Amino acid sequence: MATLFDQTTINGMILQNRLVRSATWEGMCEVDGRPTERLANYYRDLARGGVGLIITGYSFVRPEGKQLPGKMGIHTDDFAREMKALTKAVHDQQGKICIQLVHAGGQTNAATAHCQPLAPSAVQVEQFPELPKEMSKKDIAEIVVAFAEAARRAKTFGFDAIQLHGAHGYLINQFLSPHTNKRTDEYGGSIDNRCRFFLEVYHAVRQTVGDDFPVLIKLNGADFVEGGLSIEDSIYAATMLDNAGIDAIEVSGGTSASGDKTPVRIKIEKPEQEAYNLSLAKQIKKATNCPVMVVGGYRSYEMTEKSVSDEGIDYIAMARPFIREPALAQRWSQGDHSPAKCISCNGCFQPGFKEGGIYCVIESKEREKNT
Repeated sequence: MATLFDQTTINGMILQNRLVRSATWEGMCEVDGRPTERLANYYRDLARGGVGLIITGYSFVRPEGKQLPGKMGIHTDDFAREMKALTKAVHDQQGKICIQLVHAGGQTNAATAHCQPLAPSAVQVEQFPELPKEMSKKDIAEIVVAFAEAARRAKTFGFDAIQLHGAHGYLINQFLSPHTNKRTDEYGGSIDNRCRFFLEVYHAVRQTVGDDFPVLIKLNGADFVEGGLSIEDSIYAATMLDNAGIDAIEVSGGTSASGDKTPVRIKIEKPEQEAYNLSLAKQIKKATNCPVMVVGGYRSYEMTEKSVSDEGIDYIAMARPFIREPALAQRWSQGDHSPAKCISCNGCFQPGFKEGGIYCVIESKEREKNT
């Protein structure tokens, strides 16, 4: 029977346990996306804390694909020195680090993108800050190349794996979702057509990094918006990826327009509120052969272990609990199975805007009180 602290392998990448630090936004990079020493130290602490795999904050593959300030970019070779220092910081602690590649598409604004945002279709939906420009075939081809070039850099910079961000309303998800994809050409309409863009991205990345380098994807099981991606279409997309050779699928759900079903839900106070994407992940796991990760509201050791041992999920991903407790994995592995201290208030993101880096404001206040 599988357990949380099994050693496992994803396409040659050996992981010491089944805990994954899911991608988030740290806000610790320069204006141009260059990673800082502060970010390298942040990942070093996570590796020292024993998490099996660290997935970086979402990193834009082209400048107009940036969304938030302090977001990491992997659009240029100029960041080689800082990127190699970042991966070395993790490897020095015997950790593994996977970079998440993203293009925000219509989920950014002209002030940040320095142009009209690009999207599959020129539609005004709640998750888009302003009306985007419909992408031309040339735009699509150029962004596919940008993902491949970002993957090339990632491998050169020493990352252990790549994850494509196909969830949470970003560009790959925008093509998948009928809510944001109203195209009438070969990239829109049927689920086969809506899968075309992400398959082109995947194949370009795979061709660039080779068959023996781990390539993962984060995929919405459902968008939780009217007319959005359904679990049925998500299963279809996951099956196509599985057949194409994807090495693992991380299942999430929701967008910024999903009301109380956004990806980062608040007030997770009891076990029945945890694991809110587990049912989606189980359905995708049943339909595929590749390893499946699930993210969404895990706080207790019992629910985390149960999802692996009883529900058949391969990896459990968390973000906010590791912001408060970088050594949570180590604590659990040493027998202290009390729940994560995270109270799901989302206060950790406020300093990212105000102070150039996320941290747990509750933990910070407690430390101040005790000094």
